[in-house]
Amino acid sequence: MKIDLAKKYVGIVLLCLLLLVGCGVFEGEQTLDQIDAPPEDAELTDDLENIPEESEDADGDQADEESEEGEGSEEQETVSSTDSVTRTLYLLDQNGLVVPQQVQLPSPESKEVAKQVLEYLVQDGPVTSMLPSGFQAVLPAGTEIIDLNLEADGTLVVNVSDEFKTYQAEDEQKILESMTHTLTEFENVQRVKLWINGEEQNEMPVNGTPISEGYSRANGINVQQAQGVDLMESKATTLYFPMQGDEMVYFVPITQHVMMEEDNQHKAVVQALMEGPAFDLPLQHFINTGSKLAATPEFNDGVLSLTFNENILTNSAKSMIADEVMQSIVLTLTEQEDVEAVEVNVENHQEVISESGQPYTEPVSREMVAPTESI
Repeated sequence: MKIDLAKKYVGIVLLCLLLLVGCGVFEGEQTLDQIDAPPEDAELTDDLENIPEESEDADGDQADEESEEGEGSEEQETVSSTDSVTRTLYLLDQNGLVVPQQVQLPSPESKEVAKQVLEYLVQDGPVTSMLPSGFQAVLPAGTEIIDLNLEADGTLVVNVSDEFKTYQAEDEQKILESMTHTLTEFENVQRVKLWINGEEQNEMPVNGTPISEGYSRANGINVQQAQGVDLMESKATTLYFPMQGDEMVYFVPITQHVMMEEDNQHKAVVQALMEGPAFDLPLQHFINTGSKLAATPEFNDGVLSLTFNENILTNSAKSMIADEVMQSIVLTLTEQEDVEAVEVNVENHQEVISESGQPYTEPVSREMVAPTESI
């Protein structure tokens, strides 16, 4: 009986061993073959935001850190490439002149782009960190842009807080010019009206400049009175002159009275531009001595055609005109009513090219040198 019982126990043990070995070997081989393979219905992805929670293991913390780092890099790249927009702000330069500067502003979350550009005109505001050397904002620190309303006739009503009233009297005209020219960079804004804390203003609060009819580009910018000019026989005209700053060359708009010729006012404007501003400024000498129009300007369908002598060129052999000369001409002449683009020709030259070697095959519009857009 003992022998039979022993055999019985041995048989049971052997049977268990065989079962364990069989299960372990066959199941183990299958696991080794498939340990690194994804499930049949799995999809390969680079999306670091949707890693399943079950994948966390001993290295889970490190994987999470790498995931967060990757997400941050991707977000940073997106912000730098798509979340900014170029705007033209009219700021004060080191000479106290109101001048346009293009800056990169963050894309606004809403469509209040006009409100945003005004907020970037406030002293000690968000524009401070991006001001070029020698430039400053014009609106008094603490000014809040409460709201804006664009009327059907192109008048933009700007409602600001009481802090606006804290400016100095000598800055009143500069503030008007800065606000007006910054906002009229938007092509559907024609003039600006001022409200303070919900109340319409008929005059500026410090020095009493009349503004009941609003303010537009026709009021001028950096207005200078030329000596010896008959105001009845002349016309207020804005001319653009290049100036060398600490970091770059920029253009200064100057409004002065220009004696007009009855037969061709465009000729008088070009002549005034080549003569330079009517008052002393540290401006660059940008037009060659002896430059003059070789023919009477022609105006057709919004395009003003100008023909100069060879002196206008910076390199006659290459038919090259300086970029600053072309920009100055285009900015100045497109300020004139109905002039949408300028065609520059030079006698005895088939074409004119830029400093980069690009030929001016088509008339140059203002948008090509100073882009504008709508609100």
